[in-house]
Amino acid sequence: MKKIFLLVVLLFSVTTFWSQRNQIIAYIDIEYILENVPEYIQAQNTLDAKIAKWRKKLDDQARHIEVLKSDLANEKAILTKDLIEEKEEEISIKQEELRRLESLYFGPDGDLFLIRKQLVKPIQDQVYNAIQSIAARKKYDFVFEKSSDLVMLYSNKKYDISDLVLSTIDRTRLSEQKREQKKERTAAAASPNKELTNIQKEVLAKKEQAITDKEAALAKKNADKEAKKKEIAAKRATLLKQREAKRKELREKKEAARKKKEEEQKKEDS
Repeated sequence: MKKIFLLVVLLFSVTTFWSQRNQIIAYIDIEYILENVPEYIQAQNTLDAKIAKWRKKLDDQARHIEVLKSDLANEKAILTKDLIEEKEEEISIKQEELRRLESLYFGPDGDLFLIRKQLVKPIQDQVYNAIQSIAARKKYDFVFEKSSDLVMLYSNKKYDISDLVLSTIDRTRLSEQKREQKKERTAAAASPNKELTNIQKEVLAKKEQAITDKEAALAKKNADKEAKKKEIAAKRATLLKQREAKRKELREKKEAARKKKEEEQKKEDS
């Protein structure tokens, strides 16, 4: 019901403002974007490793509790009342500890929430800032998320700006790396008597190579996009020419058939 209400409000808003000027709308695929951001993949792998470690600890403790319950059930007939109560209390304490650990790891304010916020939020901020920059530059009125609650019954690929968001994030990352590299060079220049160690030189060389590689990859990506656009435009132009030639051929055939029919009619009349 909430989704339907939001959809109705959105449609009403778009319809209301449509009379003033055409709205410029775009959308993104956040899953596609995040899957192509290296920092997100690294953060997700780190998070998955921690989750696996926590679950193993919880599973081990849960199995231990089950063993205690099974032992108590098997030995209950030969145990005194005090021993039974002692073992039941031990099981109860361990169950409470298990629930506490579950809450500590996976609760609303648990470690999972805090670490995810610490690892993933900076990347989400990168995406958000890139979208804001693109929307302001392209003057978009709305930017939707493809997998959001507002179900997209149809989406034209030409309004998908996901790759543009990724390119913006890449450029921002390169700019930050260049600034960092400039700071290192400035610091080295400020201390001329302090010679760089081999390790520092190696790290600096790797950073420079990484920036060069990323710039080359970005340039190739943009070049491939332009080549693809030109290829599509050429195919469209060829298709239009073929259609026009076919239409012309059909018109000529119709005209020839009409003239032939007129000539035959004249012969019949004479």
